[in-house]
Amino acid sequence: MNTAAKKTDLDYIAQLRLMDDDFMSKCFEDNIECTELVIRVILGRDDIIVKSVHTQHQIKNLQGKSVILDIFAVDDKGKYYNIEIQCPDKGAGETRARYNASVIDSNIGHPGEPHDRLAELYVIFITERDFFKADRPIYHIIKSVEETGQRFNDGSHIIYVNGEYRDESPLGILIQDFFCTDPDDMRYKPLADRARYFKKTEEGVRSMCRLLEEMREETAKETANEFAYKSVKEGKFTIEEAKSFFGLTDHEAESILRDFMLNDQTP
Repeated sequence: MNTAAKKTDLDYIAQLRLMDDDFMSKCFEDNIECTELVIRVILGRDDIIVKSVHTQHQIKNLQGKSVILDIFAVDDKGKYYNIEIQCPDKGAGETRARYNASVIDSNIGHPGEPHDRLAELYVIFITERDFFKADRPIYHIIKSVEETGQRFNDGSHIIYVNGEYRDESPLGILIQDFFCTDPDDMRYKPLADRARYFKKTEEGVRSMCRLLEEMREETAKETANEFAYKSVKEGKFTIEEAKSFFGLTDHEAESILRDFMLNDQTP
């Protein structure tokens, strides 16, 4: 990497926040302490013990389509947590919450297991703006029986955290930390230490630079795949010709063919 490109990357890294998906993924990657802190603050409980955590966790539904979860964690009681960082907020809609929950539920159960043993699940969105525009720090989506108002306790919980809210409560401080670019301004030590590692240590910065390079390569590959699909759609190439010209893998060529089949088109 030349000097100018390296400086550009360093400037970019300096401006990253935990609200930025790629930086958040690195900071929370296999990091139980940070994940446990966030869940405890959002739920207002100090007894939650996280046992495992994965970032950018891929789960497939019954049709083979994948959903990638920003943070996926399990605690010592077998409860599941999916935390999504939404910036912008358009990916935090009601149907997204339903979809994530349904895909997780379909993958965490075991064949023959009674339905009443389905694990408790929390789907949490941290949004850059106030999604419900009611100036509340947090919104809990509660299911209830319309006719009686009685709670419908199916073990699923959906929570929205308002990224615009600021106060001196534990949640307000957490939200502020997620928007800091300078780790020295962050007030929760585990989050500050993790952000500082990737921004201000040689090893951490090198890891971030590798990530940025991988992202550029992935973007270039996605662009090539888009051109390949368009070329086949317009009849300029057959699937095999596009595969050769654009250097597609068998999987990528099959994906293009599948897209045509879904659209009732034959290349």
